[in-house]
Amino acid sequence: MRVTAQETLKKYFGYDCFRSGQEMLIDSITAGKDVLGVMPTGAGKSICFQIPALMLDGITIIVSPLISLMKDQVNALTQSGVPAAFLNSSLSGWQIDKVLQRAKNKAYKLIYIAPERLLVNDFLQFAQFAEISMLAIDEAHCISQWGQDFRPSYSKIPEFAAKLPKRPIIAAFTATATPKVREDITDLLGLNNPVVLVTGFNRENLYFAVQEPGNKYTALIEFLRGKHNRSGIVYCATRKAVEEVCAKLKSDGYSVSRYHAGLSDDERRDNQDDFIYDRIKIMVATNAFGMGIDKSNVSFVVHYNMPKDIESYYQEAGRAGRDGEPADCVLLYSNRDVQTNSWLIENTQGTEYPDIETEEMLKERSRKRLLKMNLYCSTKDCLRGYILKYFGENPPSSCRNCCNCGMNYETIEITTDAQKILSCVYRMREMYGVKMVIDVLRGSSNEKVLRFGLNKLSTYGISEKSAKYLNEIINQLILKDYLIKTTDQFPILKLGQNAIKVLKERESVQIKFPKDEQRFVAIDNKQLTTRQVNRELLTALRAHRTEIAKAQKLPAYIIFADTALFDMCVKTPTTKEEFLKVSGVGQIKLERYGEGFLKIITDFLSSNKIETTSSIEANALSERLTETTEEFVTVSTIADKINCAFMVNGGDNNRISGQVINDWLVAKGYLTITHHNGKNFKIPTDLGASIGIFSEDRVIRGEKVKVNMFGKAAQELILINSIEIARG
Repeated sequence: MRVTAQETLKKYFGYDCFRSGQEMLIDSITAGKDVLGVMPTGAGKSICFQIPALMLDGITIIVSPLISLMKDQVNALTQSGVPAAFLNSSLSGWQIDKVLQRAKNKAYKLIYIAPERLLVNDFLQFAQFAEISMLAIDEAHCISQWGQDFRPSYSKIPEFAAKLPKRPIIAAFTATATPKVREDITDLLGLNNPVVLVTGFNRENLYFAVQEPGNKYTALIEFLRGKHNRSGIVYCATRKAVEEVCAKLKSDGYSVSRYHAGLSDDERRDNQDDFIYDRIKIMVATNAFGMGIDKSNVSFVVHYNMPKDIESYYQEAGRAGRDGEPADCVLLYSNRDVQTNSWLIENTQGTEYPDIETEEMLKERSRKRLLKMNLYCSTKDCLRGYILKYFGENPPSSCRNCCNCGMNYETIEITTDAQKILSCVYRMREMYGVKMVIDVLRGSSNEKVLRFGLNKLSTYGISEKSAKYLNEIINQLILKDYLIKTTDQFPILKLGQNAIKVLKERESVQIKFPKDEQRFVAIDNKQLTTRQVNRELLTALRAHRTEIAKAQKLPAYIIFADTALFDMCVKTPTTKEEFLKVSGVGQIKLERYGEGFLKIITDFLSSNKIETTSSIEANALSERLTETTEEFVTVSTIADKINCAFMVNGGDNNRISGQVINDWLVAKGYLTITHHNGKNFKIPTDLGASIGIFSEDRVIRGEKVKVNMFGKAAQELILINSIEIARG
C-alpha cells in the first residue's frame, strides 16, 4: 500500500497536518505536474519538494545558490532519517567524488547542488544515467532579470534539463516574486502548464515599524533594551557601518559579532556558526548574511539602513519569527540611505553585463525598486498593506500590527504647501530634483540656485517650512500621484496626473501626521507572549537540547525547534505514544531523542508534584490548538470553543465564561480596568495590544460600549492556558 503524503510528513518531520498550500503543491508534483510555488519565508517551501522526493521512485535534484542553506537542510534531513547530500564549492574534489559515487549507488533521495555545477562533466554524466524524478529550483526568482537578485548561473538550469534523457518534473519555489517575475520564471524554466500557487505574502507574526530617528544608534539601543537574551540581526548597508555598530554594541555589553565580505572566509564562517549555534545573540551584517539560514529563533531584524528594494527588505526581515512567535522588523531610515543605495546601483562592483543596453535596463529597474522602497519609508498607511500591494495582493486597510496602524495620527490640511511645491516644480520646468526644489522654496542662496537663475522665480523663498517638513510633504505628494519622481541616475520631479486638481481646481490636500512626533520614537520592546509555558521545564528541555547539539556539532534548532519544546511543555508527554503527538516529533527523532526528553518531563512533573495532564485534557487541548482563526473574534466566541472542547472530550461540565477569561487576562497584564461614564471597562494594555487584542466602540441596545476583539495570537494564548483558566 502506497504511503500517503500526510503519513510521510508525520514519519519524517513530526507534523500532523500541512500548512496552507503545501498539500496542493505536493499532490500536484506526485501526480507528475510541474509547479510554481510562491510562499513567504517561513511558510514551509522546503516541505513541498522534500515530501514528494521521498514518495517518488528516483532522485530529486534541488538547485540552490546558497551554500549555507544546503548544509542546513541536509543536516536537518539527515537528523530526520532522510538520505540527502549536497554538492558545492565548500567540498573538496575527493568529497565530491565520494558523494557522486554514493549517489550512483542510490544512497540518496535528495541531492542539493549549486547552479554553477549543473553542467560540470562529472555531475552531468551522473545525471544522464541516474533516474531523476524531479528537478526542484529554490530561490527561482534568481532566473529573472526583473527580479532583485538576478543570477546568470540560473540560466544553465533549462540547458541542464534539456540534456537529461527523460524530462523530470520541474518544481520552482520562491518567497518574493511580483507577477512579472512569476511570469518570467514560468517562461524561462519552461514549466509545462504548471500548477501555480501564491499562498500570500503575509506573515502575521511580524511587527513592522519605520523610524526616522535623529540618532540611529540611540534608537537601536532603545529598541534593544531588555533583549539581551533574544536572538536578532542588525543589517547595515556598508562594511564600515557594520564595523562601527558592532564595536559600539560590544562595548555596551551586548553579545554580538559581525559579518561582511571584507572578512576572511574563516572569520565569516566562524562568526556565522557562533550565531547559528547561539554562542552570540546579535549578528551585525551586510546583506551578504542570512540567505538560506534556517535559524528558527530570530526574534528581531533591524535594518540600520534602508535596503535597495522591497524584495530584499521583505526577504531579510522575514528571517525573523520563523518559529511563528511574534517578532519585530524595524527599519531606521534617513535620506542619506537613499543616496547610498543610489550610489551602489550606479557603481556595481563584480557585476558583468553583456552590453551597455542591458546594463542600463537593469539599473533602471533597480532605480524604480529603490523609489518604491523609499516611498515605503514615507507612507502613513499600513506598512504591511504597502508590502502586500507591491506583491500584487489586495490587503485590508489596517493590519493592527505595524507602527502606522498603531500610531495616533491627526489629519492636517496641506493644500497651501502642496500648491507652493507643485507651482515651484512647474516654474522650474520639471528639470530639477527634490533638493533643488526645496532650496528654491526656502530661498537658499547656494551657488547652483544663483547660477541657474532660480532665485528670480516667483516661487523663490515662498516657504518658511523646514527642509525636513517639505521633503515629507513631497514624498506624500508622490505617493498620491500629485508628483512623479523619475528613476534616472539623477532623479527629477515632474507634475503627476493629479497635480492639475490642486493647481487649477483648488482641490483640498490632506495627509496624516503623527501626533507628538511619535513616528520618530523607538517602539516599545515587545515580548514573546503567544505561548505561556512553565519556564523551568522549558529551560531544562533547552539545556538537554544544547547538550545533544554540542555532541553532534549541530545547531540546536536542527535537533528540535523551539516550537517543539513549547509543545512538550504544553502537552507534558510521559510515554512514547504521547511524545509522538508533539509537533515536530517524527518516528526517527522519537527513537533518537525521546528517552532523554521524556525523562526530563517525567522528573519535572514528579519533583514539582504536578499531576500529568489527563488524556482527556490533553486531547481537548490538542483539539483547541487547531481552532484559532485568522479573523478577530470576541471573548465569548473563544469561551464557546473551550467549553465545546471540554464537553466533546468528556471533561467536567463547569463552563468557562468570557468574564473568567477577561479576569485572567487582567491578572496577567494583558487587559487593564478603566472607568468611563460611570462604568468599568477592560481594555488592552500595550502587552495585550502586542498580541493582537484591540478595543472597538459598538452600540448595543442603544448604549455605546467597548468590545475587545482577539486576533490569532491572542486566541492561541487563551487556548493554551485554558486549563489554568478553568481551574482558577
